[in-house]
Amino acid sequence: MDPSFFSMGMWSIGAGAVGVAALALLLANTDMFLAKPQKAALEYLEDIDLKTMEKDAVTFKAKALWEKNGAVIMAVRRPGCFLCREEAADLSSLKPRLDELGVPLYAVVKEHIKNEVKDFQPYFKGEIFLDEKKKFYGPQKRKMVFMGFVRLGVWQNFFRAWKGGFSGNLDGEGFILGGVFVMGPGKQGILLEHREKEFGDKVNLTSVLEAARKIRPQTSASEKQ
Repeated sequence: MDPSFFSMGMWSIGAGAVGVAALALLLANTDMFLAKPQKAALEYLEDIDLKTMEKDAVTFKAKALWEKNGAVIMAVRRPGCFLCREEAADLSSLKPRLDELGVPLYAVVKEHIKNEVKDFQPYFKGEIFLDEKKKFYGPQKRKMVFMGFVRLGVWQNFFRAWKGGFSGNLDGEGFILGGVFVMGPGKQGILLEHREKEFGDKVNLTSVLEAARKIRPQTSASEKQ
């Protein structure tokens, strides 16, 4: 066999492999293969069972969080994640303005392990509840696994949070993507639903405030009189 022919063949194979890798990397950085979020219906969210975080936990329906005054709710992907801690701190920066509007700030987590929730609390200035069945992450749970580490946007998010001084750990489940909801009271419904499309995809804070300003607190019959 002619050595030059063999070398040319190997070069062609190598160039082809590089081309395939480049195409895969390009496609991974589009939204083509990302799981599309399924919008949650109000009735679905209302019926979710949540638990308080103390030792003698109390179970209640999620609608109790927003039934009267509405609420801003963060579905936390993983409390130890430095990207989640960054978003929690961002949402907490809105708390003075949310307090003026009479709108509470809450978070739900999908597991309660070690001191993760306790260590998350300094970043989040609202109450935190446990969603054991991960309903707030549905109706169709979406995961990002290894593709997240080849997406340019994820690495940009990593650098942004690291530059902001945030740190974390790898404890707990962190592949099921989270989100943020702004809920109106009663049947006013879901005023904003942000679904995390990749690790560190934060909600727009201006959009959160705009949605919160649309909240119309419920008044009881005695208050109307």
